[in-house]
Amino acid sequence: MAKAKELIEDLDERSIDRIIEMAWEDRTPFSAIEFQFGVSESEVIKIMRDQMKASSFRMWRARVQDRPTKHSALRDPEMDRFKCNRQRAISHNKISKR
Repeated sequence: MAKAKELIEDLDERSIDRIIEMAWEDRTPFSAIEFQFGVSESEVIKIMRDQMKASSFRMWRARVQDRPTKHSALRDPEMDRFKCNRQRAISHNKISKR
């Protein structure tokens, strides 16, 4: 658990909140989180375990376990992006100016 604490200390509060939000989203794969924040799937799990109530963590874990949309290797090959086509362009988690 010490490594999770160190990982969380290296990230700012806004980044942690966004990682948690992305982890909760069904269609956002862990590879998208890693691309934007440099945090692996196992590190996301550690963050979620540390930042959530135990019951909420168990519910989230059961939901994302082996979910095809959360794991790039299980995704449909035609699903090659991790943002909605109606969403404005995002560059490393910074929304482009309008």
